[in-house]
Amino acid sequence: METRIEGMTPLLQVFDMAASLDFYCGALGFEVFETDDESKAPNYDWVWLRLGRSELMLNTAYESGERPETPDPARVAAHADTALFFGAPDVDAVYRHLRGEGIDVKEPVIAPYGMKQLFVKDPDGYDLCFQWKA
Repeated sequence: METRIEGMTPLLQVFDMAASLDFYCGALGFEVFETDDESKAPNYDWVWLRLGRSELMLNTAYESGERPETPDPARVAAHADTALFFGAPDVDAVYRHLRGEGIDVKEPVIAPYGMKQLFVKDPDGYDLCFQWKA
């Protein structure tokens, strides 16, 4: 049996949708492709984002009115197990762009396996890596 797959779109649970959209759309350049209710902007419950051929869905971790004042440290710590890797032909340009957006990010490094990589954390503690063959 052959299974045809056309793509993949990860879904991340986020604490503060407006802060996540500021990061993903404002700083990284993603656009909202689809959402649960346009009238809720920027406090959607769910969004589907696109940037080039990359897609990502964000969903609020808490139902409306149930979000605590601050993120649960255990939940944020668990996000260290999740990383998203983006193909970026010009990793240095991504670095300059992120620095220009005021994001605290270290210079790209070349991994022992030959990939030039730039790591950054999103507002919820998920790791993002922008990489390309060195």
